[in-house]
Amino acid sequence: MPEMARYLKCTEFVDCDTKSVAEKAEALTEGLQTDREKAVALYYFVRDEIRHNAYAALYDPDHYKASVILEAGNGICQQKSILLCALARAAGIPARLGFVDVNDYQLSESFKQMIGGINVFPFHGFAELFVDGRWVHASPAYDLETCRRKRFIPVDFDGVNDAKDSQYTEEGEPHIEHLEYHGPYEDFPWDEILSYYKEWAARLGIDWDELKDAGEQVRRRKSWGDG
Repeated sequence: MPEMARYLKCTEFVDCDTKSVAEKAEALTEGLQTDREKAVALYYFVRDEIRHNAYAALYDPDHYKASVILEAGNGICQQKSILLCALARAAGIPARLGFVDVNDYQLSESFKQMIGGINVFPFHGFAELFVDGRWVHASPAYDLETCRRKRFIPVDFDGVNDAKDSQYTEEGEPHIEHLEYHGPYEDFPWDEILSYYKEWAARLGIDWDELKDAGEQVRRRKSWGDG
């Protein structure tokens, strides 16, 4: 399969030929002429209309399908990136997934409880879109409302320059530090990520089932907008 064709096809999670995803991509790009214009429109829809939800369901793979995320209207970084990839592919723009372990200095105490009490978050998700002959990094994680509430710097995307999460908040405090890159992937690597999480827990000296159960307890008692 030619290289670009890999990043245009429908997959288990990037289900870009699902009716709802295809129709949304068509509506968002109607009247736009270039891939750059389309990519920008799709990015801002996912960034702002699909709300960031730090307490989205994490351990059911069905919740990582683009069509399910679109219907839910919210998700974590990985889920939002999957949807952006699906919409881009539906619009004819090659798209792939990337992940990076990050040191997130602004994690809430409740969220840190879900990941072992530390600031390091494994497999933070983003998308890469192929626009005008090059791959462009596009991180749609934090919607504008969340950024305003938490004083994060919004990630803007012009289809030309990489749009990465800011290293600092609006107050100049540390925010996102990239550590280890994973990717690229043409589909969401559910099994690989789950295995990585388990190894991560083991390195922390934490039983995986205990960490998972503790995280689920936190998730159930928190409002999804609190993250």
